[in-house]
Amino acid sequence: MTGSAARTGAVAPAGKAEEEFGPDGTRAMPVPLPPEAAPLKLLAELTNTPPPRQTLVRTIARRFKIWTPLVVVLAIVFVIVQAVRPLPSPSLKLTAASSFTFGGTPLPQSMPWPAEGQSVAEVEGLGSLGVHGAQTPVPIASVTKVMTAYVILRDHPLTGDETGPTLTVDAQAAAEAGNSDQSTAHVQQGQKYTERQMLTLLLVPSGNNIARLLARWDAGTQEAFVAKMRQAAASLGMTSTTYTGASGIESTTKSTAVDQLKLARVVMENSVFRSVVAQPNVTLPSVGRIFNNNNDLTNPGVIGIKTGSSTPAGGALMWAARKRVAGKQQLIIGVVLQQRGGGGTPDAMLKVALKRAQDLINSVQGGLTSATIVKKGEVVGLVDDGLGGKTPVVAGKDLSAVGWPGMRTGLTLTVGNGGLPHNAKAGTQVGTLSFGTGSARTTVPVVLQTDLKEPSFGKKLIRLG
Repeated sequence: MTGSAARTGAVAPAGKAEEEFGPDGTRAMPVPLPPEAAPLKLLAELTNTPPPRQTLVRTIARRFKIWTPLVVVLAIVFVIVQAVRPLPSPSLKLTAASSFTFGGTPLPQSMPWPAEGQSVAEVEGLGSLGVHGAQTPVPIASVTKVMTAYVILRDHPLTGDETGPTLTVDAQAAAEAGNSDQSTAHVQQGQKYTERQMLTLLLVPSGNNIARLLARWDAGTQEAFVAKMRQAAASLGMTSTTYTGASGIESTTKSTAVDQLKLARVVMENSVFRSVVAQPNVTLPSVGRIFNNNNDLTNPGVIGIKTGSSTPAGGALMWAARKRVAGKQQLIIGVVLQQRGGGGTPDAMLKVALKRAQDLINSVQGGLTSATIVKKGEVVGLVDDGLGGKTPVVAGKDLSAVGWPGMRTGLTLTVGNGGLPHNAKAGTQVGTLSFGTGSARTTVPVVLQTDLKEPSFGKKLIRLG
């Protein structure tokens, strides 16, 4: 043995004589190559060509060749996806002033509000003119009959000129007709009247006997009917109201002006109710001509609603009036309760209530006015395409609205029923601009000032959201 093998006594395995051994007789281990050099080593072994020496430049070049095609594919996919993604939904935004205030001395502060009791007034669709007096539940006398009529018309609806079913005057209603301590309708047993005629007898001469007759007809007993009245009050949010009878003769029936205004709003939406309470007088079979005890009905624009008077209640009135402004009828409603000045009898206190309510009506009718809030062609908003594009929109007509001095109301910009397009020509209507609510709501079209165009390919490409 020779060499290192002889010196250590190690015997080289057959076929491995050329392998080197270390000084301690162990094989020398080759230095491991980096992972990325493994394919090159295999290629070198197959071609018997030594792999090239690994350098930073060669490593970067090799990785570039591997990753570049993948990056290109991903870039192409990204561009395609961005191009075909659904566009964000456009939005319509208000840029004009969001509210408008009518000039002049504020009307609510200048109105002749009663110094006693409770009072409240509003213009339908425009808002409240004010609430005066502590809203503590008080007796409301025959104003109660408004809820009685409301429940009857809810349970037995009438429309247009319909008269409804026929009711027969029973013995109790006939007997109560002679009660001089109450307001009654002078009917006799066996007489027949339609539902509409009975409502007239209830509301025009304020017949207590008719209120109880209608309650029995509807619910079997007055007690059962009162339960319906209470349920109806709760559904209307009249949280400070308690009904204990259908006529209002009971001093335990109590409410507030604010609560009664909630009822007035709803009941005045019924055309049959409105037609009945607006009658200054009416002639009915076997009864003759009867007069409404709301003397204010003789004044211009007054259309009801219901009086009430008693020693506990004082003078009370739920009232309604109209005023035509800028070609549109405006409905004014209000309530005054606990009016006592001018005398101690129920009739005298009712006259005071009527006078003070009429003063409020005159003030509101005189104060209602109109103004042009936005002129045709004025920029009021924009269409935002969601990718940075903004197209201005303008009023298609003058927006004129009704209000009173000091009144401030918001403007509302609303998208049309068909939604907003991505492309449209200038002049295309895309929404409406409105002021007020309900019957007082005024609306004009809103149109594009310039062409609305779909976002460009570049904007589609760079969007992130």
